Amino acid sequence: MSQQLPEILDISIAAKSRIFEIQAVELKFSNGEHRTYERFRPATRAAVMVLPIDGDDLLMLREYAVGTERYELGFCKGLMEKGETPEQSANRELQEEIGLGAKHFELLRTVNSNLTFMNAPMHIFVARDFYPSKLAGDEPEPLELVRMPLAKIDALLADEHFNEARNLVALYALRDYLKG
Repeated sequence: MSQQLPEILDISIAAKSRIFEIQAVELKFSNGEHRTYERFRPATRAAVMVLPIDGDDLLMLREYAVGTERYELGFCKGLMEKGETPEQSANRELQEEIGLGAKHFELLRTVNSNLTFMNAPMHIFVARDFYPSKLAGDEPEPLELVRMPLAKIDALLADEHFNEARNLVALYALRDYLKG
């Protein structure tokens, strides 16, 4: 069943900070109903996440997350720069965050989180075949590199310091990829 998309009557700024902009979107639905929804301003750039596999280990990072106010375990990730392909962005993020470049990238999938309030696509890659290469990043402190044996993926899925939704989706996708 194909439904008619609501008509956007107006988009205005409801709130704005240095980083975020909340938009009020006035809609008219095909049945005549009017509603105002709020959303984050749609992303102007996609992001990438990289799951580097070195032998039998997954290379991860421990990094401070202000949202939870603690150090969390996760993967290399960041926004794509203008003019970069997703693979180029993934390689740059690896070099900035763990000091390695990769010769081989494979797209696991593209995800988008919290579609009710935002549009921010993220391309998730597996990376292999590394070479030393360090680029300056924007992190305020050095990131801790953590080697996680691939054989411990199930334990990682239960780890209380590994609970960010995009990281979990990436790890489930990796687990399926490794089985296939």
